[in-house]
Amino acid sequence: MDKLERLLTLTATLLTTNRPLTAEELRDRIGGYPDSRASFRRAFERDKDDLREMGIPLETEEIFGVDPPAVGYRIRRDEYYLRDPGFEPDELTALRLAASLVRLDLSRGEEGLWKLGGVDDNTTHDGEALADLPSDPRLAPIFRAIADRAPVTFSYGDVGRTVDPYRLEFQRGRWYLTGFDHGRDDERNFRVDRIDGSVVVGSAGSFDLPRTNVAGSPAQPWQFGDGEPMTATVFVDQQQAPWAIQHLGESAVIERRDDGGVVVRLEVTNVAAFRSFVLTFLDHAEVLDPPELRADMVRWLEALCQS
Repeated sequence: MDKLERLLTLTATLLTTNRPLTAEELRDRIGGYPDSRASFRRAFERDKDDLREMGIPLETEEIFGVDPPAVGYRIRRDEYYLRDPGFEPDELTALRLAASLVRLDLSRGEEGLWKLGGVDDNTTHDGEALADLPSDPRLAPIFRAIADRAPVTFSYGDVGRTVDPYRLEFQRGRWYLTGFDHGRDDERNFRVDRIDGSVVVGSAGSFDLPRTNVAGSPAQPWQFGDGEPMTATVFVDQQQAPWAIQHLGESAVIERRDDGGVVVRLEVTNVAAFRSFVLTFLDHAEVLDPPELRADMVRWLEALCQS
């Protein structure tokens, strides 16, 4: 593992952890560090300095309840991800030049996929691509709709949808669209490769991004699914409550109990990812509702014990 790969892995690990990780835990999880303890410490200190020089908000926290005392590290998502800055046309031109370094299905993307709202077609890059991503004919109209703030209409799961598109992101080898679903009167996530047929783009400037939250902010794994959304409530005890709140945000908390535990609410469309998330708390969390999701969790845990 070279240094760049190690820094990327370190950043991803610190972003996704639900608690601070010690240097030794990071050494075990990431790999690529020297075997010698002294050499590891020097390499890890250099990596921390490099992350901070790049502007990544690496935080240190004291870990309580361990002897001897230890220091943990993590990167808070709300400090790492940026809000939409509202790019001007010349800034979008620069972005297209950068985006042309990423090749879709080994093509140059000349079909206009990276035209983020009327960008000059002459802004291209003739060198080798730095990464290859799977393409999809529906991506180009969705990109255009996001840039123009235009609604999109498509069929998804044999149901017609009209969506105000907020964000496209590439997760676990697939493209996902996040936007406001008019039929569901709420924000939803859609797998682009499961959209049936073509995407129809409406009139530009038809909607404004919401100002009360980060529109289309990175969704959680349990929100990437095709089932009808279920509202799950989960109790997390006093020991793990702070990490649950840090990971999910204050808005997810619907009840604070006298013993220090909290009840959080999650919108679930991917049951398998939801089960995995709850399991990270071990015996410090309990699924309360809905009954069918609680029963599914019990069956899954019983099957694990029997395997």
